[in-house]
Amino acid sequence: MSILYAKDGGVVTITLNRPESRNALNLEMCEGLLDAAQAAAMDESVRLVLVRGAGAVFCAGADLKERQGMSEEQTRERRMKAFAAYSALEALPMPAVAVVNGAAVGSGVEIAGACDFIVATPEAWFATPEAVRGTVGATQRLPRVLGLRLAKDLMFTGRRLPAEEALRHGFVSRVVPAAGLEKELAVIAKTICEAPPKALRFAKRCVDAAEDAARAAALQVEIDAIEAQLKQGGGLGKP
Repeated sequence: MSILYAKDGGVVTITLNRPESRNALNLEMCEGLLDAAQAAAMDESVRLVLVRGAGAVFCAGADLKERQGMSEEQTRERRMKAFAAYSALEALPMPAVAVVNGAAVGSGVEIAGACDFIVATPEAWFATPEAVRGTVGATQRLPRVLGLRLAKDLMFTGRRLPAEEALRHGFVSRVVPAAGLEKELAVIAKTICEAPPKALRFAKRCVDAAEDAARAAALQVEIDAIEAQLKQGGGLGKP
């Protein structure tokens, strides 16, 4: 299975599970991620969701091999399924934490950014090279979280953002050595699971409320850009 769903007490762990492909996001993973997020959202006993990647990479971005030979309609369907998955993660009523160990590229940045905060190891790095590769992606969520100018730097140059730099700019909340990662996650889980669940859900709802309308409008801007690019015959890599 390309997405694993495991529950331990009040903690659900959603794992991107294509390590042989560096967890590159394909249609099956989009559907599985959407299903997993919806399952967690409907379970009142879930207090915390952790999103992780199997192996040494969190997510290497979209599966470009899958896109080869896709029709315009198939490409559109795949992109919209990804947006639905990101939105489902972002809409989770309980706290969601991305655990990033290794690369998070393109779709990986979207998935991590859709969570409430990110815990990374020093080996983690982030990149959104879609524009320099000839496509569109991560143009809305990343600037809101990371800031407009740094987000443009990443988009326009494709450079890597190391975990420590991401921490300084507020994209990553904690950088934890790999040896201490599980202990740190256990402390986070214990704290959240022992807190009043309704209070945490209300707090998340209140914090996110001001963003909701802006998110919907911003997402439509990116969808419109993707649609225009598809009609021009682009969107599958460098022209």
